Amino acid sequence: MKVIEGLGQFEQPDFSVVTIGTFDGVHIGHQTILDQLTHVAEENNGKSILITFWPHPRFVLSGDSGALKLLSTFDEKTELLAALGLDYIIKIPFTPEFSNLSAADFIKRILVNFIKTKHLFIGYDHHFGNNREGDIHFLKKLATIYDYQVEEIPRQDIDDIGVSSTKIRDYLLNGEVQLANVLLGRSYSIEGKVVHGDKLGRVIGYPTANIEIEEGYKLLPADGVYAVHVIVRDERLRGMCNIGFKPTFEGEKRTIEVHLFQFDEDIYDLPLKIEFVQLLRKEMKFHSVDELKSQLNMDKQNAINILS
Repeated sequence: MKVIEGLGQFEQPDFSVVTIGTFDGVHIGHQTILDQLTHVAEENNGKSILITFWPHPRFVLSGDSGALKLLSTFDEKTELLAALGLDYIIKIPFTPEFSNLSAADFIKRILVNFIKTKHLFIGYDHHFGNNREGDIHFLKKLATIYDYQVEEIPRQDIDDIGVSSTKIRDYLLNGEVQLANVLLGRSYSIEGKVVHGDKLGRVIGYPTANIEIEEGYKLLPADGVYAVHVIVRDERLRGMCNIGFKPTFEGEKRTIEVHLFQFDEDIYDLPLKIEFVQLLRKEMKFHSVDELKSQLNMDKQNAINILS
């Protein structure tokens, strides 16, 4: 799969099958649409193409962009889409100037001249262009002029996608990662770099890797302790992850820490991926370090049982 940055160099396929959207999380609803997209492309010896915008339009147009949390970073989304067999992502920079582009110009400049669209999948409620003037009816009206076919994604499918995205976010914010994983079709994950922490875990016999996530817009599950799989240096390990403020130690900053089972290597500054399997418990404040250690022993055994 190739990612085309902006509207620069692009070798137009003879038959471009296109859809438009953010596809945040690339969950099972999105996967259904992409299956149809790639199938039509294969049938016509063409290429499947997703037009997406970055930054997310709400980051640019909303006065409270910090409130928006996404299920996937752009790099994570790219990796997921590549695994599904998509041929191209057209990554268009979303700016205030671009938001003023009319629907007619969007169709002519991008869909027709730049991509040479022959088959377009679009949702019944999708709007585009300045003041959201473009919709499926507008696309169909210009289809005969520009020689492309419009296929409407059924309302039920679009509604399911919207409901699924909302449910996934709600499940994660409640710590219900198992339910979120069902709708994602995989384990929800976060990626970051291992950084130096206060090393309190090492003092109590549970050394942890402290994870720093660069993308502040990435949604984190609820505070608590989770059974997790961890990928570091292409090795898949078992462990447990704590998200929260470490109230037993009067922590003031929300942190992400992961304790890896049967692992004691230096992994500072390395990238690390955490896949959430199940919530073990919500974060708690303990009366003593000994009480915390006793609970961590139980957490570890529970995690081992779950991950086995």
